[in-house]
Amino acid sequence: MSQKTLSEDAQAGAAEAPPEASSNKRWWILAVVALAQLMVVLDATIVNIALPSAQADLGFSDGNRQWIVTAYALAFASLLLLGGRIADLFGRKTAFLVGIVGFAAVSALGGAATNFEMLVTARALQGVFGALLAPAALSLLNTTFTDAKERAKAFSVYGAIAGAGGAVGLLLGGILTDALDWRWTLYVNVVIAVFAFAGGWLLLHNHRDASNSKLDVPGTILVAAGLFAVVYGFSNAETHDWGSPATWGFLIAGGVLLAAFTWWQTKAAHPLLPLRILTDRNRAASLFALLISGAGMFGVFLFLTYYLQLNLGFSPTRTGVAFLPMVAALMVTAQLGTTLLLPRIGPKAVVPLGFAVSVAGMAWLTGIGTDSDYVTAVLPQLIIVGLGLGLVMPAAMELATGGVAAEDAGVASATVNAMQQVGGSIGTALLNTLAASAATDYLAGKDPSNKLVQAQATIESYTTAFWWSAGFFAVGAVIAFLLYRRGVPEQDPDAAPVVHM
Repeated sequence: MSQKTLSEDAQAGAAEAPPEASSNKRWWILAVVALAQLMVVLDATIVNIALPSAQADLGFSDGNRQWIVTAYALAFASLLLLGGRIADLFGRKTAFLVGIVGFAAVSALGGAATNFEMLVTARALQGVFGALLAPAALSLLNTTFTDAKERAKAFSVYGAIAGAGGAVGLLLGGILTDALDWRWTLYVNVVIAVFAFAGGWLLLHNHRDASNSKLDVPGTILVAAGLFAVVYGFSNAETHDWGSPATWGFLIAGGVLLAAFTWWQTKAAHPLLPLRILTDRNRAASLFALLISGAGMFGVFLFLTYYLQLNLGFSPTRTGVAFLPMVAALMVTAQLGTTLLLPRIGPKAVVPLGFAVSVAGMAWLTGIGTDSDYVTAVLPQLIIVGLGLGLVMPAAMELATGGVAAEDAGVASATVNAMQQVGGSIGTALLNTLAASAATDYLAGKDPSNKLVQAQATIESYTTAFWWSAGFFAVGAVIAFLLYRRGVPEQDPDAAPVVHM
């Protein structure tokens, strides 16, 4: 399919490379952007390991515990598109720096929390500033690297961080909780932010590629409410029941609101999410790939963390270390996939192959038992899953943001983050529910007070989650193969991104 620009304005915005693109400092910009992305991704998991310590210190109930995680996810997911559009309207550097300062400040507030209310408020505010920071960071990367080869290398690094950040968060959370205090899982963001802010202040230039546009207020309200309802509905599925009005009611409301948002985007003079961003087949396939990989990854991080700590007796720090081989494998194929395979054979082969490899790793992981050991029953499987995800996530991120006019870079980047966040919420809710049902079914007719029976019930819950994660990845392979166009994506190495139609 030929490439066309949507309008003379879009063509001019895309063809005029920003100062970063020609600067020899762009690799330092990558380091700054990667730091900011790491800070956002870490917070999806780093606090999880510290939750038991925080709960003991602040004295909140088991029922309230989930809100420390959910408050962040709700604010982050529902405001991502708004954050991306703010970056387009008011400048990416401004959005980036405000996001960093705000994220660091509310992280410090959470670390100093004296009660549950203060901590959950800080987590929600982290989500707000994260929704501003994450799309600004990704759009900066998208507009800084326009050369095809350099862009591939940059996205291999960024995609590896996005994919491995959850595991790094588990490791860092364990180390900080064991060595210092749970509060340092929040204070550490202040340290990271100092370096990211200094680099951003010195290296970045402010671009307002959509400065002639206006904020789509009705669209913002519809999509924020819709995403909030979807994520909240899936979160309620964990604590309530799929038949509860608090679950299906919010899911239906979210679907209706998002449908209304889509309709409004066809009518609005200055749409929040111009539908031209979604019309390219490769971009649509990439967004689906990120949604599905986000859902399936929770089968690895969440339930394997439980297995390592509760069944194998690993400490929080040792649990984090146990994920490092997966991180290393992911980084290897992230580089290989984006710099060598994608430019040669295209996404129709690379992304489905990555999903297929991940399916094999997850299916093999279902062989764990109560007497298994890490080296033979977990380590090889983790490496295989990491190799597969390394082929999927960086390539999908690069294709999802490539070819977007400069004035849409922020909102396109926000869409990528939104798909990952919603995918993670869906995966968490579905896998938790399915795992709990598997454990209940296993205990039926057995003595629940027997410790061996209890242990085997937890194994059944984990392996059920792993099988379903493998199923998610299998669906991802099929969708990617069907949607991606054949061949290598056409891109002039010397040209700035344009919009596919």
